[in-house]
Amino acid sequence: MSAATTRSRTPDRLCAEAVDLARTAAEETAAPGVVGEHVSLVSEGDRVVTHFFECKEPGYRGWRWAVTVARASRAKNVTLDETVLLPGPDALLAPEWVPWSERLRPGDLGPGDLLPTEAEDLRLEPGFTGEDAPPPNSAIASTTHDLAELVEAEDAELTDRAPADTVANARGEIAAVAEELGMRRARVLSRYGLHIAADRWEESFGAKTPMAQAAPAGCVTCGFLMPIAGSLGQAFGVCANEFSPADGRVVSLSYGCGGHSEAAVMPKTPQPPQPVFDSLATDAFPLTQDTPTPSPSPDEDLGHS
Repeated sequence: MSAATTRSRTPDRLCAEAVDLARTAAEETAAPGVVGEHVSLVSEGDRVVTHFFECKEPGYRGWRWAVTVARASRAKNVTLDETVLLPGPDALLAPEWVPWSERLRPGDLGPGDLLPTEAEDLRLEPGFTGEDAPPPNSAIASTTHDLAELVEAEDAELTDRAPADTVANARGEIAAVAEELGMRRARVLSRYGLHIAADRWEESFGAKTPMAQAAPAGCVTCGFLMPIAGSLGQAFGVCANEFSPADGRVVSLSYGCGGHSEAAVMPKTPQPPQPVFDSLATDAFPLTQDTPTPSPSPDEDLGHS
């Protein structure tokens, strides 16, 4: 038996010596020939010991067969408790399971895939449901009712149809007006959803990107920028330049690229400044030089006298 490893208490002597009983139980549970040498034992409590055996099963490198044996108080017989296969310190384990909602990444959704949203998704909040309609006796409700009657009367004169009060969501009702304005969605973006969308767009196509840092101007002055409605339209738009890397993407107004609509003048090739001392040009020298007339010697002056 190999050297025993203990926890805080000393293992029971009879349980520690029951290696053969533990091996027999492991071999009955496992396939033949996959139970290896006795590795260690651990005291689990008073008269409770777990024996570990090497696992030779292919694909279970570092795993161990754990057989727990126990002994009743004042009893001399050791009994079997349980047999399991457990990973060791250097066992080959599968990566920790992550729910699909946390594994999903942008671009993973393909044709035919469905991505259900949770009922309590923080990115969404309830849209117009009709519950915010004014009380029946309020001034707003009276005005809405009068407008509805006027609309119904005009429609009855022009068309031969059933009265509007027999049709659900009459045009004069708040719910019908909301439906015409496209507000009858079950849920709309919450403030949190707006903020995380803005942060995501700013990170991808914002002022701090390398493309924007090298751009001649921002998207706010570009003719290819298409404005968007809503509060996000104050800081973002949609690029419509097919040659831009952000074509069809939501971009920050401070983003920019080389395809700016006003970058019509191509930058000229930079010219180096004139050198302070020109060592490349030729030096100008005169072709002829004036030869000075030599002065007469003293002997020549005496001969002439």
